Amino acid sequence: MQFAPTVEIYSIIVPQKNIQISNPMKAILHTRYGSPDVLHFAEVPKPTPKDHELLIRIHATTVNRTDCGFRSAEYVISRLFSGLIKPKNQILGSEFAGTIEAIGKGVTSYKVGDAVFGYNDATFGAYAEYCALPENACIAPLPRNFTFEEAAPICEGAHYALCDIRAAKITRGQRVLVNGGTGAIGSAAVQLLKHFGAWVTAVCATPHLELVRSLGADVVIDYTREDFTQLDEKFDVVFDAVGKSSFTACKKILTKRGIYMSTELGTNCSNVGLALITPFLGGRKVLFPIPTNTREDVIFLRELVESGAYRPVIDRTYPLEQLVEATRYVETGQKVGNVVIKVA
Repeated sequence: MQFAPTVEIYSIIVPQKNIQISNPMKAILHTRYGSPDVLHFAEVPKPTPKDHELLIRIHATTVNRTDCGFRSAEYVISRLFSGLIKPKNQILGSEFAGTIEAIGKGVTSYKVGDAVFGYNDATFGAYAEYCALPENACIAPLPRNFTFEEAAPICEGAHYALCDIRAAKITRGQRVLVNGGTGAIGSAAVQLLKHFGAWVTAVCATPHLELVRSLGADVVIDYTREDFTQLDEKFDVVFDAVGKSSFTACKKILTKRGIYMSTELGTNCSNVGLALITPFLGGRKVLFPIPTNTREDVIFLRELVESGAYRPVIDRTYPLEQLVEATRYVETGQKVGNVVIKVA
């Protein structure tokens, strides 16, 4: 089992009104849990990198389900990591792309001016002009011929998809159904599954059939015209990338030892319970892997985008000033791929 590198926790202190901040930067904070309206602009102290840290000037970030989940704390379990009463990391933004502004005296892997991208769901911080991270965090050089806006959404959806693909031990020739082939996770899953040699059936709405085909899906099902749970075909894995089905509904389309995975906890956390029980029953089972992040995974995704095997789908781009509006759009559930935020 791989473990993510240690990331130091930064506590953001919200300045009181009328107190002048030396060396300030602009950021979007959330000092309490709730709707997108809890997000607000503020000036906060610009980070200073420690000996083995990088100061990254953020050029682009994204609004994604990870950020939205920690902001709303709809799943109370998230508060075990983010703070029981109020958020301890008040600047969200887990994905980023930018340039290294300064380095600590112990940094050896990067130099000032390097263009990088990465993912940080431990302390977040990309909804700001700058963030500081250890040089061994989940960061890699910007892919060749990629802009900052194109590189920012590489990791979040793909890391969830990659985690589930590995947990299910999907191999060449296996038949996999992806429900929700147009979301950040689903669109990444289709491409990653094809890279690993799976036969992919993807489910989406009518307007996006051609897009999903272009991602490499072998068969595309329009859910407005056909219920995929009623197919006669059997699948080795059903991956619900939008969390709108259930193990019970999908059992009949799984092979005798087929695997069901979902990105959601399920009704009354049923997917977690089933993941604990079904592996011991010797037949169809549920997997609910806990996602992990490593620098090696970021490097792997960089190699895939440079080879053309994977490219994140981008729906819309907003300036940082319109982050609340962008967040509202993401939470309609209608986005296709990723929503990018241009910071600098």
